[in-house]
Amino acid sequence: MRKKIDARIRTLVENCVKLRQRGLFVVIGDKARDQVVNLHYMLSKASVKARPSVLWCYKKDLYMSSHRKKRMGQIKKLMQRGLLDPENEDPFSLFVASTSIRYAYYHETQNILGNTFGMCVLQDFEALTPNLLARTVETVEGGGLVVMLLSGLSSLTQLFTVTMDVHSRLRTESHQDVVGRFNERMVLSLASNPNCLLMDDELNVLPTSSLIKYIEPVPLNADGAPANDPSRASASELRDLCDSLADTQPAGSLLAKCKTLDQARSVVTFLDAASEKTLRSTVALTASRGRGKSAALGLAIAGALGLGYANIFVTAPSPENLKTLFEFVFKGLDALDYKEHIDYDLVESTNPAFGRAIVRVNVYRNHRQTVQYIQPQHHAKLAQAELLVIDEAAAIPLPTVRQLLGPYLVFLCSTVNGYEGTGRSLSLKLIQQLREQGAKLASSDAVGASGSAGRTFREVTLNEPIRYAPGDPVEKWLHELLCLDANAHVPRPPTKLPHPEECQLYYVERDTLFSYHKASERFLQSMVSLYVASHYKNTPNDLILMSDAPAHHLFVLLGPVDESANVLPDILAVVQVALEGAISRASARTSLAKGDLPQGDLVPWTISQQFQDADFPSLSGARVVRIAVHPELPRAGYGSRAVEQLKRYYQGDITRMDDASDDDEAGGSGGRGGGTAAEGKKRKGGRAEGDGDKGSTLRTETVTPRAGLPPLLVNLSDRPPERLHYLAVSYGLTQQLFNFWRRVGFEPLYLRQSASETTGENTVVMLRPLQHPEVADSEWLRPFVEDFKGR
Repeated sequence: MRKKIDARIRTLVENCVKLRQRGLFVVIGDKARDQVVNLHYMLSKASVKARPSVLWCYKKDLYMSSHRKKRMGQIKKLMQRGLLDPENEDPFSLFVASTSIRYAYYHETQNILGNTFGMCVLQDFEALTPNLLARTVETVEGGGLVVMLLSGLSSLTQLFTVTMDVHSRLRTESHQDVVGRFNERMVLSLASNPNCLLMDDELNVLPTSSLIKYIEPVPLNADGAPANDPSRASASELRDLCDSLADTQPAGSLLAKCKTLDQARSVVTFLDAASEKTLRSTVALTASRGRGKSAALGLAIAGALGLGYANIFVTAPSPENLKTLFEFVFKGLDALDYKEHIDYDLVESTNPAFGRAIVRVNVYRNHRQTVQYIQPQHHAKLAQAELLVIDEAAAIPLPTVRQLLGPYLVFLCSTVNGYEGTGRSLSLKLIQQLREQGAKLASSDAVGASGSAGRTFREVTLNEPIRYAPGDPVEKWLHELLCLDANAHVPRPPTKLPHPEECQLYYVERDTLFSYHKASERFLQSMVSLYVASHYKNTPNDLILMSDAPAHHLFVLLGPVDESANVLPDILAVVQVALEGAISRASARTSLAKGDLPQGDLVPWTISQQFQDADFPSLSGARVVRIAVHPELPRAGYGSRAVEQLKRYYQGDITRMDDASDDDEAGGSGGRGGGTAAEGKKRKGGRAEGDGDKGSTLRTETVTPRAGLPPLLVNLSDRPPERLHYLAVSYGLTQQLFNFWRRVGFEPLYLRQSASETTGENTVVMLRPLQHPEVADSEWLRPFVEDFKGR
């Protein structure tokens, strides 16, 4: 039976195409898959270019085999059973046969990075993680659609309690009750995205899509362009820049390959530095994902070859990461009239682990020139280098990047946010150091000094996206949901800095933090921005640990709080702890005997395995997962104050006297349960609208943030602590960090013999014993420390 489709669906698809923005469609119902055909048809009709390609991501089981021959066999079996009429083939089979579809398991989605699709379909919602969401959505081009399929649901609020696959990795023996706060926040955030539309499997628009209620078609000018297109001015400036440098080679030919004004300006900056041919010069390029960093580096390398550079080295975590870079090296060479096999040839890797990635380009038009890939740790091979290009420098350990710098021109680029989430540390540490050196060199040149010991430094930032238009609502929604745009939310330090002794540690109520209220959102963004500014590596998946992990708890250090002021307090430090231990002796002995240690409980399993002590896991402790101090307030004593307050809290020194009788009930079990039972009771109080009504249906419910939430910040004296035996920390060993943890009373018990591939540092585990009513010997940790020192 034919049915008239809601005009708002078609209008949103057409508006996305006109504005080069992406649309997000959430289809709920057991037949959601069938509506992909209709959405793709509407997208094809609205697009003037070729039929959009599709990326289809799934966990394990597809609706039908992705292998064409196997699929034909399945269709043949259906025909033999009389379940398929060959004369009246269903639209979905026609869609599959006539569309270019790339199928990808979720665990293989790293292989689709750098590719671009017109539509992305995400099925098996329970397998999604923040990393996967960011990785897949970013592959969709402007004017494309992201379609999420949710089957087996009769209400949106059922998503709040869906058991996600990632939850199994968050449970430990003593902390089993996972609360799906991330899902709740994600569902609530969909209503704030103007390019998001929620509908059932019959294409009925759901009331939650309130912003789409009065959507109007975008008006077009006489030339067919949108009336208010912000990218037109940028495109005009790009044309003017290309025209002004058309007679300047190699810049004139290379700029014609640039897609945005920002990208063209970055290539000009690279070529300016290359044309000077001075030693000890660095150009740093930072940007979010999808801004064309690797393409700009590739064009810059082609320009350097045109300027006569003979020995160019390129490094990245893996040569597979350089696919886009080398693609644009060749595009640049083609623009400069170089011919493959005549003027240059390429060499692919013979290492199976690198998958035939390009590792060398030999150029011999005027004289012998090479572009050679080297692994980051092989910095000793750079003796004859004239130019070194470091792609995705933030994914390389910071000490290694420093060793790569030398007496040659250096181009480096880094992602400062995005799903990798690794770039903030590099921008803060290495780039800040290079910036200071460059400033010193400039001042010394001004007074006539030599300045040969420093490096000149230039910095370029790309803001305009390549795949889609600036200001894309789906990008804004994704960045806010996953807290990716950390640079914009780093809180300002207070104008009057309080003395550390005046500061107090507060417990953060996670139900309220992830409730999607406006004040809670600002506080969450500020907390994550401090994480990113202070820690070496962050990924969106860290948000799941913060929100859903039953053993994890959050604290913030605040200055004196004026409760009458209607503003959020200034955050001086954030502490995230994971309750560990309280493992039964039987489980510990069984796991140690098998050598198969469960996930979680990092410190108990590490120490028990190292010292062959099956009793240690039965002790309860709190591991400091992260402690992030405001980046503008280092060494001010706030980190030490936070750790000291944490120690006093878990020892029971802060709890009010009238609550002392409740301590054993709250935490006397040695941390078992981690307070999740109490949290579960609190969560039953306020629910999203429509969840509690049995008659509520998908088409009538409106999902809104819960009411009756507890306060966001809880004074430690108002929350009974879990009584613990020790505080612990595990981190990459550096002299500065070791001095800090020793100063606050921690003792080393374990040092990993091999360095981490991520950080280039050796992991160390340190503990500090706490006073516990069940432990008479306060020196119980001393034998472990002496044993460690004697090794």
